[in-house]
Amino acid sequence: MSRRLIWTFVLGVALSLAALIASNDQDAIANLLSHDTGSLALKLALAIFVGGLVITLYRERLSKALEALLFWAVLGLLLVVGYSYRFELRDVGDRVIAELMPGHVASHGRRVEVVRGHGGDFAVGAHINGARVPMVLDTGASSVVLTQEAAKAAGLPLEVLVYNINVDTANGRTRAAPVTLDRLAVGGLTERAVPALVAQPGQLKNNLLGMTFLNRLESWEVRGDRLRMRGNP
Repeated sequence: MSRRLIWTFVLGVALSLAALIASNDQDAIANLLSHDTGSLALKLALAIFVGGLVITLYRERLSKALEALLFWAVLGLLLVVGYSYRFELRDVGDRVIAELMPGHVASHGRRVEVVRGHGGDFAVGAHINGARVPMVLDTGASSVVLTQEAAKAAGLPLEVLVYNINVDTANGRTRAAPVTLDRLAVGGLTERAVPALVAQPGQLKNNLLGMTFLNRLESWEVRGDRLRMRGNP
């Protein structure tokens, strides 16, 4: 059945071409390639013929071919949509991760958001001089305060520090050394030359994100279980 159909198509095309060549109209072939209505109809007929021929030849593979075509078409569409909305999708991903991982900083340009941890504190993943330093929000601390370990990770010169500042910690009163942090970043917010303190060894459990950083911001607030900070333009 398929061979007879194929030969019918081939014979029809051959007869059509023979009639076209044998005609007295010298512009027949040119008209075939023109964009008038008759030419469009002929081209449509040829397209139908070619499509029918392909379906006839490959009808057994057509189902798999269509499945593959649909798969790649959907994949291509998803890639295009994902690229077009990449910034919005990144924000959504940050929000989801922030919900699942308290302490993760979700950045939205000059705004950041942190979800309160299970212990009730706001754990904040900060970077000091390029080193990742876990911190805890402490609005009662007048300054950013670092442990010895964090100060070492940030590349601060521990051997020349002078501990001459009295500070109150959860372990009682101790002394701390004044330093200046070249760069303190929380998500997309970066402040430079931030005054800070380094506590004496063993006197501080957590690094404190205090007011010497918060006062640099345009605004910050704690609303419910979320800490929202906005940097200066």
